[in-house]
Amino acid sequence: MKPSRIPFITLVLVLVFFYLPIAFLVMNSFNTSRYASQWGGFSMRWYERLFERQDIIAALGNSLKVATVASIVSMALGTVAAFALERHRSRLQDAHRLLVTVPLVLPDILMGMSLLLLFVSLGVTLSLITITMAHITFCLSYVALVVQARLQDFDFNTVEAARDLGATKTQAFLKVTLPLLAPGILAGGLLAFTLSIDDYVVTYFVKGPGSDTLPTLVYSMIKKSKDLPVINALSSLMLVVTFIVVAASQRLLGKK
Repeated sequence: MKPSRIPFITLVLVLVFFYLPIAFLVMNSFNTSRYASQWGGFSMRWYERLFERQDIIAALGNSLKVATVASIVSMALGTVAAFALERHRSRLQDAHRLLVTVPLVLPDILMGMSLLLLFVSLGVTLSLITITMAHITFCLSYVALVVQARLQDFDFNTVEAARDLGATKTQAFLKVTLPLLAPGILAGGLLAFTLSIDDYVVTYFVKGPGSDTLPTLVYSMIKKSKDLPVINALSSLMLVVTFIVVAASQRLLGKK
């Protein structure tokens, strides 16, 4: 085997390892048979069953609510944090940078347990509100890093020019800074939305009775073999939505 072909073969094997199970999942979502081991013909029956499940629709609604609120709040707080980290240099900002970075490397199970202990010690009832607060905690860090990366290439001379022409600080921010940073802020928000709607570990620790999100409900459904085809259909739809969100995020990050 030629040495030049080794990287190509390695790449193919890695792609097959990652995407072949996903391809089987999508294929089985159109399988008439309930069992993945046999092909019973093409059918949309599992998608029809999916939209008949009220528990799934309710869990999806919870996930969308949490992800939307977490994304909006994370975009606001993450943008402010990114400005503080990029524009100011001090020991206090070094500690600030550490606090922003830690959630990125902290294991999900450790974050979930610590947030649960915090809510219990404060006497907070576990619900969708605690889930949203937990999601904001880790989504904020991703937004802050995306916006900070955008700020590193930002030309602040345009802001100074606006101030020289008579604009106030608020006008310069709303009419110059914010429009130029908008693609980066929206890209960070889309990334936060994807991470929030897909989270299971942290959500499992801080959710209360009747506040299941889609990932926690799917986990409980996996234990029942009769629900597996419906899960395949649901996963296929989530896969399509995830690709759309990631593609939109990459497109926004590529804009100058």
